[in-house]
Amino acid sequence: MTAIARRWDGLADHNPLVQFIDACLRGPAQVVFQNNPLTGVVILLAVAWGAFDSGHPRIFGGGVLGLVVGTATALALQVDRASWRKGLFGFSPFLTGIAVPTFLDQRPLMWLYLVLGAAGTTVVTLALNAVFKRWGLTAFTFPFVLTTWVLLLAAYQFERFTVLTQLTPKFPGEGTLTGGHFNWDLVPIFLRGISQVFLINSWVSGLLIIIALLINSRWSAVFAIVGAVGATLLALWFGADGTSLDKGLFGFNAVLTAIAVGAVLHRPGLLVTGYTLFGIALTLFIQMAMASVLTPLGIPVLTGPFNVATWLLLLPDRHFAPVPNHERVKETVVSSVRRSV
Repeated sequence: MTAIARRWDGLADHNPLVQFIDACLRGPAQVVFQNNPLTGVVILLAVAWGAFDSGHPRIFGGGVLGLVVGTATALALQVDRASWRKGLFGFSPFLTGIAVPTFLDQRPLMWLYLVLGAAGTTVVTLALNAVFKRWGLTAFTFPFVLTTWVLLLAAYQFERFTVLTQLTPKFPGEGTLTGGHFNWDLVPIFLRGISQVFLINSWVSGLLIIIALLINSRWSAVFAIVGAVGATLLALWFGADGTSLDKGLFGFNAVLTAIAVGAVLHRPGLLVTGYTLFGIALTLFIQMAMASVLTPLGIPVLTGPFNVATWLLLLPDRHFAPVPNHERVKETVVSSVRRSV
């Protein structure tokens, strides 16, 4: 496997087309902080499975289109080449490409809307990273979140689009909740919590994403599971909505927080695990609060809670177990932000 990877990297170094494909494949992997084209391939398979299984193949097509457009836009804007090679300008447009056909009805103009949104996501990535760089942070997936919020809110004002978020605008406290109950069917819910990182509601896709993580980092896979299980059980304990719980909607933000804090930014250990568990709870509470704020607007929280929670966890600059430079995975969105703007 290592020999194949070296040959692929060598081919990408000398062939512009392979280099572009390689950068695109790393984009989906960078959503979960991995810099590995094979991880990206398996994640694409996971998204494809969920999209086709749900009867909406356009979601997979949108993701691929957004990934290609975002990566090409970054190349046209002459961004830092090393960061571009690592897929750092592909992961947010990839998510935007998934979100647009997920939340808007199928019309020819939707694809133009998607292309403009994916290109805009790359520009927003450059802008936000320039701002967050001052605090030693990165924008994470917030360019996707911000761009998608703008696209959905704007779509309400266009006759040619119909927003399909399935969120009925209402003020907090007006709706009724269906309580969840503990049973052994929670395992598929945990897996759906992982697949929802990519807006996919499929336990099979969640399992494939775990495999994708294992290809590059077993600790990332472990903390992804911890994030999904921890947030889901906490939401169940506090009596969160059972319908949303069954779809894994209370796990995906915590999955990203757990991977970032527990496996990427610190060396895994007892104290780091404790801080990560606290971060999982913080992410869930922020998600609930943001849902209360955004529900009247009829738009989803997306990965906004993960971004806010992780920024708050990193700003205190508590280096419980910093990863030494020679051990750090230097090719992720976190470690490359200073060179990406």
